[in-house]
Amino acid sequence: MKTILKTVFAFMFILLVSSCNNGEKKDATTNTPAEKTSNIKEKGQAFIKDDGSTPNVLQIAIGSPDHTTLVAAVQAADLENALVNAGPLMVFAPTNEAFAALPEGTVETLLKPENKNTLADILKYHVTPGNYSKEFLKTAFNGKELGQANNQYVLVEVKGDDVYVGGAKIIASVKAGNGIVHVIDKVMLPPTKE
Repeated sequence: MKTILKTVFAFMFILLVSSCNNGEKKDATTNTPAEKTSNIKEKGQAFIKDDGSTPNVLQIAIGSPDHTTLVAAVQAADLENALVNAGPLMVFAPTNEAFAALPEGTVETLLKPENKNTLADILKYHVTPGNYSKEFLKTAFNGKELGQANNQYVLVEVKGDDVYVGGAKIIASVKAGNGIVHVIDKVMLPPTKE
């Protein structure tokens, strides 16, 4: 048994060392809102490179040109590592257009370091445990509430063929390795906590 464990650990060590030597360095310079917030250091499990598995919810958002503002917000709130947890997680991901529809200056204000907690609360309002398809939400949750990661609730409503969560319409869905990303057409703002 000890020999098997030693062999397994040796193999894992070799894989780890070889994967570290094969990594590519990428230019981190971009013109996205993330650049305006700060120089983000890639630390933690959110930035482990793994080309062999299904992308997690964070990797899907990072790979989407329609979600650069969401990714910048996630980075500004330091929530990257939370979105790569085993899950399952349902992330309701507002598009760049949804963020642009907020009152002028809202996004810029939220991305400031002094507003990190408020931003994190808003982002957590877009995440719930589970891995439910749009069709499952339509049939099993119509008129019911989902508990969100910020300890508040959003109402699921069906209007015709469309599913709305917290007043935001689900316009697309992408399965992830640790859940599902539902693309939504508006930013959901949590009710004020008293």
